[in-house]
Amino acid sequence: MSQAEPWAFPTWGDREIAGQASDAVHDIPSALRLARALGPRGADMGGRTWSVLSALATLGSIDLSTARIVEPHLDARAILAQAGAGPDTAPPEAVWGVYAAQPPGTDLRCSRTDEGWRLTGTKPWCSLPDQLSHALVTAETSEGSRLVAAPLRDPSVSSDVSAWRPHGLRRVSTGSVHFSGTLVQPVGPVGWYLERPGFAWGGIAVAAVWFGAAAALAGSLWRAARAREPDQVALMHMGTCDFELFGALTLLREAAARIDDRATTAPESALLAARVRARVASTAEHTLAVVGHALGPGPLTSDEAHLTRVSDLTLYLRQHHAERDLARLGAMTLASPESSSGASAG
Repeated sequence: MSQAEPWAFPTWGDREIAGQASDAVHDIPSALRLARALGPRGADMGGRTWSVLSALATLGSIDLSTARIVEPHLDARAILAQAGAGPDTAPPEAVWGVYAAQPPGTDLRCSRTDEGWRLTGTKPWCSLPDQLSHALVTAETSEGSRLVAAPLRDPSVSSDVSAWRPHGLRRVSTGSVHFSGTLVQPVGPVGWYLERPGFAWGGIAVAAVWFGAAAALAGSLWRAARAREPDQVALMHMGTCDFELFGALTLLREAAARIDDRATTAPESALLAARVRARVASTAEHTLAVVGHALGPGPLTSDEAHLTRVSDLTLYLRQHHAERDLARLGAMTLASPESSSGASAG
């Protein structure tokens, strides 16, 4: 991948996965097969975390649609491993989504019956519900919120993706899933999904995808510099992308080490994830702007791969809630012991 190699790929990328991902571009069935093949790596979160983040960054640098399919599958496999789920709950051949959006008006309940737990209602913002075999779904019970494993190909499940008409991530259809008394398996106790340290890890995994896509965008500046002698402004653009991406990469590596440290608590993981996501999202948005300024309209009108990456990343970044997430981070720092100790030292 020398011609399309993104910024500093040898320091963080996985060439084997890059080759596999290249075969899955523009092909959903191939991306689903890749997700299944990489699935066991999900259990490395919390033990060999950098191998997961590197894989996701690599996928993000090749094709964000493929990354958007693989990332939740790896997240689901990590969650199932943390819960100690067996093959009855987690069939090895399954390809998973994680459906945890809970906007106002969501009406989805899980109730215990003589046959087991049954899921009834509608879950919004579900990606690829017409392509995946299973999903981890958050639902309300009489005792509180809990996570369940749901079979999406069951006759009691239907989906509607007709409203999905985006400019980015067009192939990753998203819509609502309707459950009509679907028999599901509980995963962990009530409240476990949000309370476990691993909840924050999934957000860091998404940030690794953003980083990979931003690095690929920045790589276009270095390729342009090889084709034409860069002037001072072009060098400034390259320098800006370099320090932004280096900082984001350093933070992702630090996050991987912190995740692997079993002494890291759930609140510490949450603060870490908020910081990492904010930093990487800012880096990705700045990189989008700098590359746009540097290259002008040309690649947006004649380079389909570049245009697709710009559109896909712009939409993908909206998983970060911008100023609202920064406000949440600010509140978390007030409650953080390390923030208090820093204030005392001053």
